[in-house]
Amino acid sequence: MNWMGNLQQLGRSLMLPTMTIPVAAILLRLAALPWQDVHMSHFGDILLFCGNTIFTYLPMIFAVGVALGLTESSGIAGMSALIGHLMFIQATKHYLGDAFHLGVPGGILIGLIAAILYHRVKHIQLPEYIQFFGGPRMVPLLMGLSIFVLSAIIIEIGPFLERFMETLSTAIIGLGGFGTFLYGVIHRLLVPSGLHHVFNNFFWFQLGAYQKPSGEVLFGDLPRYFAGDPSAGSYMAGLYPIMMFALPAIALAIIQEAREDLKPKIRATFLTAALASFLTGVTEPIEFAFLFVAPYLFIVHAILSGLSMWLAYALNIHHGFSYSAGAIDYVINYHLSHNGWMLIPLGLAYGFVYYFLFSWAIRRFRIPTPGREEGSQLEEWAGDIPYRSPLILQALGGKENIKNLEACITRLRLTLQNDKLMDVASLKHLGAAGVISLGGGNVQVVFGTYSELIREEIKKVIMKDVQQVSFHSPMQGRMIPLEEVPDKIFAGKLVGNGVAFMPDKGELVAPVAGKIIILYPTLHAVGIQTDEGLEVLLHIGIDTAQLQGKWFTAAVKEGDYVEVGQLLVRFNLQKVKNNCKSLATPMIITNMDKVKSWSFAPYKSVKKGQASVMSVVMKSEAATGGGNAFG
Repeated sequence: MNWMGNLQQLGRSLMLPTMTIPVAAILLRLAALPWQDVHMSHFGDILLFCGNTIFTYLPMIFAVGVALGLTESSGIAGMSALIGHLMFIQATKHYLGDAFHLGVPGGILIGLIAAILYHRVKHIQLPEYIQFFGGPRMVPLLMGLSIFVLSAIIIEIGPFLERFMETLSTAIIGLGGFGTFLYGVIHRLLVPSGLHHVFNNFFWFQLGAYQKPSGEVLFGDLPRYFAGDPSAGSYMAGLYPIMMFALPAIALAIIQEAREDLKPKIRATFLTAALASFLTGVTEPIEFAFLFVAPYLFIVHAILSGLSMWLAYALNIHHGFSYSAGAIDYVINYHLSHNGWMLIPLGLAYGFVYYFLFSWAIRRFRIPTPGREEGSQLEEWAGDIPYRSPLILQALGGKENIKNLEACITRLRLTLQNDKLMDVASLKHLGAAGVISLGGGNVQVVFGTYSELIREEIKKVIMKDVQQVSFHSPMQGRMIPLEEVPDKIFAGKLVGNGVAFMPDKGELVAPVAGKIIILYPTLHAVGIQTDEGLEVLLHIGIDTAQLQGKWFTAAVKEGDYVEVGQLLVRFNLQKVKNNCKSLATPMIITNMDKVKSWSFAPYKSVKKGQASVMSVVMKSEAATGGGNAFG
């Protein structure tokens, strides 16, 4: 069983119900305002009641949210989770009393059951006379039976389970500041994989108990904080200095250490990321900027994050949030805090430490953070997303390789049929800051805040019934626009359209699979016809026909069928360079009437055989004609 992949899917689904908590926080903040008028005071009581209601029914919200999140928003799965949770709560309350609570973890368990049942039975076909209960409509029926079994088990073991949870909570809380330190380190280390959502769940929604004056018992650091528990907030307060000050300081360090010519672009990108971290606590765009190029620095960052949690505990600071530890949550929830003001000087101190530490480390160890080299991954290419997305899809192994495609704020979350078909080098070439493989085909590709847009564009490509051809790089070197080729015929696209390459090595390989339909006697040019009917011309250098084949050696002959990456021609790079006008090597499609649209990767360094440097969508057969353009 692929536990890492399953946990990734669960972590993503937990984000949906979590989005309801800010609603409660805003209502409670409004309720805390000084309502002087009698009628307005009544209005304040209503606000307080509504805000508390969300926390009262938070387990049910998680049950429905997890079911929806794991079933692509299946209504019948969500309804089954709702029914299941009502049955479970009423059964356990009747037989175990009000003292027993599984809380949010119980809601998550019920949501998981509903999602598993949905995926198990959604395609089942029953005999025609009872098919009404077939497929997804079996889920409520099976859910009722499953919850009966679950309730029976919990009723028997409930008292033992409750004592175990109390013992575990007491032990963790008993660790004091060291416990918050361990939490902070592990939380930060899990951020790259997205599994911190699962880890946080126990601390925020199960750890500790607090009985309200009404007699209602709430569990977890987060609900207890909003209920007014003076001991709550220990596992949230220390995150504020990191998200509001430390991460923005890293962004400023990256801007400061960028090359002068790239600094305006980097400044625009990272000031936005810094502001997002400060206001909302969304930190991944900054963390991923150095995680993959300096993982040891990320470990230092994790340790410092844990230390922030410990310092907040030692200073008796209690503060909480509904979504994340950003300035918006800091202000909204400040009225419930204890010593919350101390987070500001602590955060400023952290900001100075982080800025000077990262500035020094980037210079000292020559860390290639964005803006330090030409190949920076964080370019301003939002306008190119519709054109790059087909290439990204090809680098993921094509639409047939995609089982599931989702996105969160900073990354694509995918389940692939075969993750070995994914080309990591091409994904990074196309702008990915990094690729995280969790096994079992579960992959995360970090594209920063463009991830949602990329997902939408990829889904458009998947939905279309089109024939798409992906091109690999025919040589090692630098990819350039066809317009930069020093030849009017090629630059003017009189022969065809495509791209060109400036080679670093004297080898030409097949960019696509197909049949060699022409090999010029001078060996400087090769024509390939793909299975889809595209005719591709590869022309080594400009004015190289006059060399009469000198310094060229062919590895194929006309009529051969070649695979992608197969050697076509080997040539003496220096000799040819010294005896021709230019080494610029066009790769063009000569029968352009078959092409509907084009996509090009960034014009920069490529390796021989690198995937997804160019992609074309072909017209339908009815709109094209035949003929050999090389003839």
